[in-house]
Amino acid sequence: MTNEPVALGKALTSFDALWSPRVVTRVNDYDVRIAKVEGEHIWHVHENTDEFFLVLDGELHISLREPGGERTVRLPQGSVFTVPRGTEHKPYAPAGAAILMFEPTGTPTVGDRHAEIPGHIDVTTGHALDS
Repeated sequence: MTNEPVALGKALTSFDALWSPRVVTRVNDYDVRIAKVEGEHIWHVHENTDEFFLVLDGELHISLREPGGERTVRLPQGSVFTVPRGTEHKPYAPAGAAILMFEPTGTPTVGDRHAEIPGHIDVTTGHALDS
């Protein structure tokens, strides 16, 4: 972790892997992660934490399974959305996107409860930006 400013655009050009977040900084016990995404993630749940998304580039869709039924939110560039803890969700980006996420350090990308994990999903708690 650095105590210098991080240019998000430059940080995003430093890696190519999809669905493989990089930790750009920490705030108290939370990671600030960036990721490049395209295609579908998996249905998963974070039982004990909300998950914050900010779309830096492109458009992200998040399907949600809520008590009232299933719905999808569309997040164009510059939009934010928080998935409440315990809500089953599946992010996807049909045309690709760059996102920033804010969640407790150590939170796995596939949540606490999830479907089978396909090979294009990186199961991680976040990689160092320089890796």
